[in-house]
Amino acid sequence: QVQLVESGGGSVQAGGSLRLSCEVSGSISSLDGIGWYRQIPGRSRELVARWSILGDPIFVDDVRGRFAILKDNTKNSVDLQMDNLKQEDTAVYFCNRDLCRLYSWGRGTQVTVSS
Repeated sequence: QVQLVESGGGSVQAGGSLRLSCEVSGSISSLDGIGWYRQIPGRSRELVARWSILGDPIFVDDVRGRFAILKDNTKNSVDLQMDNLKQEDTAVYFCNRDLCRLYSWGRGTQVTVSS
């Protein structure tokens, strides 16, 4: 079984930064398949950041240039570095595989950005 635990969320002012962490426990061959999702109130859950099969980071348009996705094989975690946060980034953030082969969702971590 694979468990995903998101952490690092909180309340920040616009322009601030947060670093989210997705700790993966259980048997998993690689962290490369883990990406970050978010669910903005009133919207469907969207994929925010992931790696392509070639290892290139891919971001949703709204966060490109502001977010970075990183992995720590030692800690077995996938992090999402979020800089220059905007109010529109307010959402619950989750980590998981692609929608066709999801693990069980974690609780997510709330990110609230205020003006």
